[in-house]
Amino acid sequence: QVQLVESGGGLVQAGGSLRLSCAASVSIFSISTMGWYRQAPGKQRELVATITSGGSTDYADSVKGRFSISRNSAENTVYLQMSSLKAEDTAVYYCNAKKWYGLGYQGFWGQGTQVTVSS
Repeated sequence: QVQLVESGGGLVQAGGSLRLSCAASVSIFSISTMGWYRQAPGKQRELVATITSGGSTDYADSVKGRFSISRNSAENTVYLQMSSLKAEDTAVYYCNAKKWYGLGYQGFWGQGTQVTVSS
């Protein structure tokens, strides 16, 4: 089992910045991929950014150049630095971990943190 605890959400004006944190209960090197997803009201949950155990990153086109995913292995924490925020970035942001258990991957979710960008 992997427990994930997000923090760092809040209210920010358009153009501002926020940093989200996701603390994992296990070593993040034991997790194949960690990522951030978001879900706006009335919309499906969508991928924002991912980082693999090897350090490779990937981003949704809508956040490229504005968001950055990183990790601190000593603290088993993954971060999402969000800059130049737009109203359309408003959503609940969820941390996800995908861990290999020998026969397949299992996914885990955090409880989510609200990000609200005022225009």
